[in-house]
Amino acid sequence: MNLEEYKGVYVFAQQVDNEISSIAFELLGKAKDLAKDLSTDVTAVLLGSGVKELADKLAEYGADKVIVVDDPELKVYRTEPYAHALASVINKYKPEIVLVGATAIGRDLGPRVSARVATGLTADCTVLEIGDFPLQPIPGQEQKHNQLLMTRPAFGGNTIATIACPDNRPQMATVRAGVMQKIEPIKGAKAVVEEYNPGFTPDNKYVEILDVVKAVTDTVDIMDAKILVSGGRGVGSPENFKILEDLAAVLGGTVSCSRAVVDSGWKPKDLQVGQTGKTVRPNVYFAIGISGAIQHVAGMEESDIIIAINKDADAPIFDVADYGIVGDLNKIVPKLTESLKAEIAAK
Repeated sequence: MNLEEYKGVYVFAQQVDNEISSIAFELLGKAKDLAKDLSTDVTAVLLGSGVKELADKLAEYGADKVIVVDDPELKVYRTEPYAHALASVINKYKPEIVLVGATAIGRDLGPRVSARVATGLTADCTVLEIGDFPLQPIPGQEQKHNQLLMTRPAFGGNTIATIACPDNRPQMATVRAGVMQKIEPIKGAKAVVEEYNPGFTPDNKYVEILDVVKAVTDTVDIMDAKILVSGGRGVGSPENFKILEDLAAVLGGTVSCSRAVVDSGWKPKDLQVGQTGKTVRPNVYFAIGISGAIQHVAGMEESDIIIAINKDADAPIFDVADYGIVGDLNKIVPKLTESLKAEIAAK
């Protein structure tokens, strides 16, 4: 493999029902940073049917070029045609880096494509940067430069691993939703659009979609919330979440929770923050009755302001909190809610 042939940072621009998923914009933001370090450009790969008009939206969020594979076989996500399409793009255009969102679609697609193009894949990354590998020089071993360093939690979140793929291309990673920053959209931006179709020959690996059933939920997506009032096991019971809901209502916020709450059956998984839940970065994050295990902190430490309320003064959550209150949440939270109500009423 001639590594010098591989150039550019490519992003799989996931779309569902001809609407680009938020993770695509997040990845384009990170791709711009990586491309700047490598003095190269950013290309979005858009797969679907009747999706060409979405290219300019990708340009607004940082794509210099958009490769569109438009075919009726790609109308609804299916593993085989999508894997064939993305692998064909990689083999033809030879990108140096390929980023895929760690969504339900990305986690299915990424490993299959990496196997087809004979490269490695680092899954569920939370940090991406360009640097040297090995990180520190090792006597007798070549230290390679301008490598994609892919960092992800390992061993249940108890340690952090930084992984590189120095001998194969492309360097591929799936990336957790919510951990990368979108850029401010560039209004009126236009990308160079190139259409490419590798051809599709349906076989017994092409599943037949008989019906699509969409779940209907009234749960707010906590990743979009500006204020989160998050509760842990220390809240005590599902009924006790009422005091958190009252606080969230006064603030115009949303209630979320820790894994322990979901495991206890108190709240649905859609509301879980943490390594095995969702990564959030609200303006204000209340951590109430949450001890601050590393798995939870990994999902909320990028919040602008973190306010912790816990009866244990030594709880790890206070290490990451901007403001901390030690005491009984059953007394503190209702008093805080009433004070805020009075403050709002006075205005």
